[in-house]
Amino acid sequence: MQGSTIDTTDNLVDTTIHSGAEVAHHEEHQDLRVFGLLTFLASESLMFGGLFAAYLIYRSNFIVWPPEETEVELLLPTINTIILVSSSFVIHKGDTAIKKNNVSGMRLWYIVTAIMGIIFLGGQVYEYLTLGYGLTTNVFSNCFYVMTGFHGLHVFVGVLLILGVLWRSRRAGHYNQEKHVGIEMAEIYWHFVDIIWIVLFTLLYILTLF
Repeated sequence: MQGSTIDTTDNLVDTTIHSGAEVAHHEEHQDLRVFGLLTFLASESLMFGGLFAAYLIYRSNFIVWPPEETEVELLLPTINTIILVSSSFVIHKGDTAIKKNNVSGMRLWYIVTAIMGIIFLGGQVYEYLTLGYGLTTNVFSNCFYVMTGFHGLHVFVGVLLILGVLWRSRRAGHYNQEKHVGIEMAEIYWHFVDIIWIVLFTLLYILTLF
């Protein structure tokens, strides 16, 4: 009888330790996912940094910038910038909502963010179609299309991430105030996309006018 009690106690201790190890492993796994995303974004920052540096070097070699055959329109890009930057505040509302265990609120704000991202991409495509110059017109146009196109690809991926979060949120209990790493990762990526665009907008549009 005493041996049976000892065995039961040992099993209980082993189960508790095993459960604790699983929780610790789960938390560590979540931390590693965020760390992996941040590492990826750091590498992407270096790629964009290289593009920014190349653009500034090319610009320094020209007396007139942009060349005469290329004109920079400011109205549509400004509207697009307002939409994209505002979407950072919108997606943050979604993150705030899930931390209050408000899944429906998170879905609403993430849907709005996805729509704003799609509108931004639509505006960029319209701009491409109405610019009047192409990728190989001159050095400026080449830099313009490569930089904005590369950024647009990141916006597209960001929209897919947001849609992925929305799709997974259909499962009851998949996201809650204790488990929402996927939501936070999508938000971090989206903020990164917005910051890169602010730099791009400044280089390609604002500084070009001066």
